[in-house]
Amino acid sequence: MKIGSIDLGERPVFLAPMEDVTDISFRLMCKRFGADMVYTEFVSSDALIRSVNKTQEKLTVAEDERPVAIQIYGKEVDAMVEAAKICEAARPDILDINFGCPVKKVAGKGAGAGMLRNIPLMLEITKEVVKAVNIPVTVKTRLGWDADNKIIVDLAEQLQDCGIAALSIHGRTRAQMYTGEADWTLIGEVKNNPRMHIPIIGNGDVTSAEICKQRFDNYGVDGVMIGRGSIGRPWIFREVKHFLTTGEALPEEKFIWYLDILKQQVNQSVERLDERRGILHIRRHLAATPLFKGISDFKQTRVAMLRAETVSELFDIMDSIPKKFGIL
Repeated sequence: MKIGSIDLGERPVFLAPMEDVTDISFRLMCKRFGADMVYTEFVSSDALIRSVNKTQEKLTVAEDERPVAIQIYGKEVDAMVEAAKICEAARPDILDINFGCPVKKVAGKGAGAGMLRNIPLMLEITKEVVKAVNIPVTVKTRLGWDADNKIIVDLAEQLQDCGIAALSIHGRTRAQMYTGEADWTLIGEVKNNPRMHIPIIGNGDVTSAEICKQRFDNYGVDGVMIGRGSIGRPWIFREVKHFLTTGEALPEEKFIWYLDILKQQVNQSVERLDERRGILHIRRHLAATPLFKGISDFKQTRVAMLRAETVSELFDIMDSIPKKFGIL
């Protein structure tokens, strides 16, 4: 699979862009475990052209994470074009446009998935951004606004006509947010449309290596994007790549191996921010990780872990888990 001239190999697996999740340290971690391409947190075009420091920081990319895409969102043509040029100067490999974020503060204001209610403006933004930069431009969107407006099959052709180099589709409508099951049937329909010639990347509810392979096999997509399934579990890319290559599940490591990966995430988060903010940031990963699921009577330990305010306190709790719960 290629996006522009970027060769991603056969059946590539991507780390989805996620706000407050895909910072540079997490991207590098996922890359280390086998993610074929990673995406930044989404970047507000309005904030970027106003030179908001926190937004500008999101443009920092590292050589070790390439190929990497910077994702932008907004609802004004001129602002999106200017932001696209600023992003290009940060030297990502790809520029991605977010037409899929469903949260109210974005979609409710007409950006992200809100663009699914204004297709002419969506297409105008896409066309102008493609013209404004010299790197491949891709789009990430959803099936449509709601169950009565699943427009992705026709929309995919229109976006392709704007000059995008690839299209990522999340298998839900905006109205669904993240509820219910992702429906990949329309993603498959887009891929199997003989008029489509750009790569199609599927996204939604990919939480295991087996599911990832099924998505490739059943829907013929060119790539699969993993989002929430990677939170607190960057090693999922290692599991997926092994299964896609061999058809066999990767043998599980000892519990302490996974625990050490989470501790590395804590250290990287603290190093990037500071102790207080770094621990606050990493709590989402500690809360979501499947590592602790199924451990009997773990609730109090989980609460203590998520309330820890220093690295020393947090690591003492984490290090006590194997012995306390008899886990090898």
